[in-house]
Amino acid sequence: MIFASYLSHAQDRQAILKVMHDQELAWNKGDIDGFMQGYWKSDSLLFVSKAVPNYGWQTALDHYKKGYPDKAAMGQLIFTILQVKILDATNAFLFGGWKLKREKDAPGGYYTLWFRKIKGEWKIVCDHTS
Repeated sequence: MIFASYLSHAQDRQAILKVMHDQELAWNKGDIDGFMQGYWKSDSLLFVSKAVPNYGWQTALDHYKKGYPDKAAMGQLIFTILQVKILDATNAFLFGGWKLKREKDAPGGYYTLWFRKIKGEWKIVCDHTS
């Protein structure tokens, strides 16, 4: 029983890391729509940034497209995963860092993500990025 739980947690952790890897790949191809596939497509998706909390998948997509209108603005994204905690069968927490490499600057910061397993897939339901 303990082994089955460990195996399940390891598989869940790998699935979450794949979401992050796929997001990084999509971003670096200039594919914001692909990047957004890691998020819960719901009006209840919560984004918290430096400015203000925002709700909704479409709101997040619109924000990204406005803030990053082209490949040069997007730069090259590097995620650093610092911690993944599987909380239970349907919830997980991820803490990490992000950095953009662009021609004229290299902004970065940290993020915390709440993942929820929805219809068998791990999706980000809350993103707090600074």
